[in-house]
Amino acid sequence: MKHLLRALPLVVLVACGDGQVDVAEQQAEQRDSTAAPTVLDLSSHDVPLLLTPPDKQLTGGMDPTVIWKEESGVLEIRVGDHFGMQIMEEPGDLARLKADLERDLLKKNIVISETPELLIYRSEFPDDPSLVFVHFYQVRKAGDRTFVAQDVQDLRFNEQDIQRMVGSLGTRPPA
Repeated sequence: MKHLLRALPLVVLVACGDGQVDVAEQQAEQRDSTAAPTVLDLSSHDVPLLLTPPDKQLTGGMDPTVIWKEESGVLEIRVGDHFGMQIMEEPGDLARLKADLERDLLKKNIVISETPELLIYRSEFPDDPSLVFVHFYQVRKAGDRTFVAQDVQDLRFNEQDIQRMVGSLGTRPPA
């Protein structure tokens, strides 16, 4: 019994450890939470595209919400207040969109950036300079199918948000 009482403090010290294991586990968890974002495969919604969601630091730790809107055939993806896009299968028509923007009598529309498959533009209400909206319209081909991605129209984004959304969408590699 005497030997057991002498060994008890040693057992307690060994059981408590020096805390380095706990610190290492916390650091590993932190590295995992700041690791590169996972890629979402949208093929479960019959959309053969990949989405790289924004970093959780930019979204307040929120995960993407993917909603299929059956009545309109739109796949909507939202993450926090600074990421919201809609994807629909349709032939993209940038020329028609630009013509519509030029004919718009309510808003002044300014093209910020344009490529054959992407249009980024700013819409301003002349009567209220605080009402400025930045939008994008992107055409993505996946095999023999064509999809249009654009920002959610009822949300307000800045140019950085739009650039983040435009860069987040990719095509799946062929099987």
